[in-house]
Amino acid sequence: MAEIEREAMEYDVVIVGAGPAGLSAAIRLKQLNADLDVVVLEKGSEVGAHILSGAVLDPVGLNKLIPDWKEKGAPLNVPVKEDNFYMLGEAGEIRIPNAPMPPLMNNHGNYIVSMGNVCRWMAEQAEELGVEIFPGMACSELVYGDNGEVKGVVAGVFGLEADGSYGENTEPGMELHGKYVFLSEGVRGSLAKEVIAKYDLQQGKEPQKFGVGMKEIWEIDPAKHNEGEVTHTMGWPLGSNAGGGSFVYHLDNNQVYVGFVVHLNYKNPHLFPYMEFQRFKHHPKIAELLKGGKRVAYGARAISEGGYQSMPKMVAPGVALLGCSVGMVNVPRIKGNHNAMLSGMAAAEAAYAAIQDGRASDELNDYETEVRNGAIGKDLKKVRNVKPMWSKWGLTASLALGGFDMWCQTLTGFSLFGTLKHGKNDADATESADKHKPIDYPKPDGTLSFDRLTNVSFAATNHEESQPCHLRLADPNLPIATNLPKFDEPAQRYCPAGVYEVVEKDGKPEFVVNFQNCVHCKTCDIKDPSQNITWVTPQGGDGPNYPNM
Repeated sequence: MAEIEREAMEYDVVIVGAGPAGLSAAIRLKQLNADLDVVVLEKGSEVGAHILSGAVLDPVGLNKLIPDWKEKGAPLNVPVKEDNFYMLGEAGEIRIPNAPMPPLMNNHGNYIVSMGNVCRWMAEQAEELGVEIFPGMACSELVYGDNGEVKGVVAGVFGLEADGSYGENTEPGMELHGKYVFLSEGVRGSLAKEVIAKYDLQQGKEPQKFGVGMKEIWEIDPAKHNEGEVTHTMGWPLGSNAGGGSFVYHLDNNQVYVGFVVHLNYKNPHLFPYMEFQRFKHHPKIAELLKGGKRVAYGARAISEGGYQSMPKMVAPGVALLGCSVGMVNVPRIKGNHNAMLSGMAAAEAAYAAIQDGRASDELNDYETEVRNGAIGKDLKKVRNVKPMWSKWGLTASLALGGFDMWCQTLTGFSLFGTLKHGKNDADATESADKHKPIDYPKPDGTLSFDRLTNVSFAATNHEESQPCHLRLADPNLPIATNLPKFDEPAQRYCPAGVYEVVEKDGKPEFVVNFQNCVHCKTCDIKDPSQNITWVTPQGGDGPNYPNM
């Protein structure tokens, strides 16, 4: 790589990722000093293309960033008007009353939104302030300075040979240097993963925990639509096999977001998260809602769930991790976008102060202090024990004890449990196949439930077939030699896009990677029990193209 010559561009701050954290940072920097040179690099074909739409947004971050967002036309058009919680059984459900729940669980004042559209709008606000935004520019490498600091990134490499080498038609990209580099890549970003390992930022912290979230957008019968309704469920079909649950959000235009989350610390390698999602839609309550409707989009992504005790150190020389690159999701609320926005603002303010003082490429410790001690830390600290309680003691106990703990911390700021540990990472939680029974999943009916490849077509994902595979196997023989006999090769099931297959060739099993199907959820990088798979960014513009709706 040393012989490759690239042009370099200099900025004050280089931001990787045009999600809510990165765009908030860019906007705040220009609010503080219009003369700062700020660039945002986005690997999606456009801003929002890789944002899996459909969320309930707490506007606390947006209120702070752009107080007049309503007047500026922000796409927050559907306030939550009804909040429901259910425990599902196979044939029925029990309503969990709202009254005993801690105030933080109340969605009053929040909005059902397309985060893709929110980010598109935020990008417009950033560009009006003079931020440069380059979509379709994947950042494939970090650039380090002479003293080991992060100096910048390499972006815009196109046309690599299939083996990853540079050929006659390869565009080598360019280096973008900054006084500071912000990584806001989302969950399990490849550059953030490198920074965390290089500077040992996870030392002394609990391992990060994850879930895989799958989501479909449906257009339903107008008679069944209830704009502003938010419903969350737990229980069936997962039962004791895994933690997780569902959400159903009624947006406008007779659309609903139907989502399902499976915690990735499940033990049984036979578990098939995607098929659990498809089975869920056959519950009488959900099936009746969707009857006569049609699915119009599908997608999936990993969700950080470790919370307060799993957040790594967020800064290293020249670089800061923002939003889901750190892991700022409030698990019981299923919300992280508000904290992502707050983190972007905090990083911007720390970088602005540093640049004003004539500093560059050092550690932005004020950013870390603000995250841990400010609004984000307070939000996550109250709920820090819910996830480990669920993992250790199961759903029923976690509902009772987690609710009690959240109430105690809300009223007194004190927890009788202290700070519980998570224990194993999600890959290590996987047990051998011989300890568990295979699970018989019903075949999708093509009306309510769908096979993976059919659904992946509704993610509009695309990868140039001649480019290198962005799902790298440390040992190509390991899936068949180790994972298949020991774990029944769970990559066949944990991937929600059907990327991985075990096929028979010449009478022998063979591991196949259909990287063209990948929706960039990163589940394989997290859950593979041998940690043999590394997700790296493909060339810019490739991947899902989630709809502008």
